[in-house]
Amino acid sequence: MNAPTQSVDEDDEGSAAPLPAGPKNYITPQGYKRLRQELMELMDHERPKVVEVVHWAASNGDRSENGDYHYGKKRLREIDRRIRFLTKRLEIAEVTDPSVHFGRDQVFFGATVRYADSAGQERTITILGVDEADNLQGQVSWVAPIARALLKARVDDVVKLQTPVGMEEVEVLQVSYPAPH
Repeated sequence: MNAPTQSVDEDDEGSAAPLPAGPKNYITPQGYKRLRQELMELMDHERPKVVEVVHWAASNGDRSENGDYHYGKKRLREIDRRIRFLTKRLEIAEVTDPSVHFGRDQVFFGATVRYADSAGQERTITILGVDEADNLQGQVSWVAPIARALLKARVDDVVKLQTPVGMEEVEVLQVSYPAPH
């Protein structure tokens, strides 16, 4: 049985986390700004530089053994793919400012949550958008299982979390949000 193939347009960014069907692409104002800055950098600076190199390399004649030309064309495809990806993600972005929940004890998008598992081990996570979460920084996407379990819970609530080894209970210890600007 053959696996379905994706066109270059469909596979705009294979390493990006997929969005669940239907919901919006929630993102903080800071995350939106970072994606927009990356898009502008690619369009205004990096892409024109690579186009210039490809044009120069093409003008050197025989392209069959021209490494600058082949690498430049490959890099141009990568840049264009990333530009398409960023453009699509920004178009569907639902910018949500977590600071509107400042002072509340209920978990919503943008919350930093300290919780304890059934063994008493404490962890702290911040719930962010799919395109801005970084697990190494304690940031999880709002579609991650732990985030979905914690959303709408309050301090002292115990929620159920489905893990690979079975159902686990976690207790919400603290909820905080960034202060309004």
